[in-house]
Amino acid sequence: MKTKLILFVAFLTTITTFSQKQWTLKECVDQALEKNISIQQNKLSLELAKKDVAIAKGNFLPNLNLSTGGRFNAGLSSDENGVLKNTNNFSSSLSLSGGGIIFNGFRNTNTYKQAQLGVKSSLLDLKKIENDISLFVVNGYLNILFAKENLSSGKVQYEISKKQIEAAESRFNSGVIAKGDLLNAQSTAATDLQNVIAQENALDLALLNLAQLLQVPVQNFDITSIDVGTPTSTLLFKNSDDVYEKSLEEMPEIERAKLAIENADLNIDISKGAFLPTLSYSVSSGNSYYHQFNNLLPNQTNSSFFTQFEDRLQHGLGVSLSIPIFNRFQTKNSVAKSMINKEISETQLESEKLNLKQTIEQSFLDVKSALKTYEASTISLEAQKEAFKNAQERYNYGTITLFDFDQVRTRLVNAEATMIRSKYDYVFKTKVLQFYSGELILE
Repeated sequence: MKTKLILFVAFLTTITTFSQKQWTLKECVDQALEKNISIQQNKLSLELAKKDVAIAKGNFLPNLNLSTGGRFNAGLSSDENGVLKNTNNFSSSLSLSGGGIIFNGFRNTNTYKQAQLGVKSSLLDLKKIENDISLFVVNGYLNILFAKENLSSGKVQYEISKKQIEAAESRFNSGVIAKGDLLNAQSTAATDLQNVIAQENALDLALLNLAQLLQVPVQNFDITSIDVGTPTSTLLFKNSDDVYEKSLEEMPEIERAKLAIENADLNIDISKGAFLPTLSYSVSSGNSYYHQFNNLLPNQTNSSFFTQFEDRLQHGLGVSLSIPIFNRFQTKNSVAKSMINKEISETQLESEKLNLKQTIEQSFLDVKSALKTYEASTISLEAQKEAFKNAQERYNYGTITLFDFDQVRTRLVNAEATMIRSKYDYVFKTKVLQFYSGELILE
């Protein structure tokens, strides 16, 4: 009983520990990379590419085959000496044969190189999708932080509204304000409570989105709060060209397009290899056994198995040369197609570079706009804070109505929400530029 109680307490402790777990950004990224189905599929594609390498390597090895068979004949057939006679007999054979390619226009060599490029390409495809998933996680993580900060701000405003109701009730009971002012205070508090509920729903949705991306239960899911700090007014990069030059070395899609050109060159070499002769070899070793059941000549007997095994043992070695002369222009057209495919790969590389450059230029412009928006929202927030302080003092002295005071407070709330939104927008877009430059650290 005591043992069961200890195990039960340990189980509860484990559940409590799990429910209290707060995921760091790196843990979220690692979990997403481990569980994402697309990544698992790409890993399987990588394994297939590795098998292609093994298959291409096997082309350099010889074939080796063992064959055997038996046959019973009745009627006119050859006897042990090859003479046709009407007889019943049994014959069997056993042979070992092999062969391989000595030279085939370097097609085996180039096919092996292609298979190795296939592994590299699969690795780059895997890296590309890992980069995309990592960005999705960063965005989801920042969305949760944004929702939390919005919710915290909303709760503060709601607490202020509740205190204003208390003050309005006191002043109403003292006959200082009319009942309409008290109702306005209660209405403002109700609106702030609605905003808190909306922000809670937004936070729940942000948590759900990230939990689904990580494929973990959303119940009790939470992340570690990190301080994104006050964004600097200085851009991390002078211009988009700096980011672009770095991205050419970092982005897997660019390297993938370069490998496609190398693969196209190998395709051309493989196609040209069909113009060259093919030299191959073959080796064999075999034996046979023959037994005649009737119509034996006088004093004729069937040789023993071991005697026939020794007498009938054969070995063979051959070399063959195949020289292509004319094959309906198939090789010529195959080479031409390979050259066109190389041009397509070259234009694809330029297209990838152009798309990357345009994306980075747009991202750089987005960062500049986000920074300006953030700076403007910060200035607006400071101004609204001063206006709120002034309105609060005037309201306390009774020089403005509660309605006018609520108008000022509403502008403050809106300014704070705008500042929070613009801050996280600027932070995320800065992260995107860091990602393209290869400087994004997921810690």
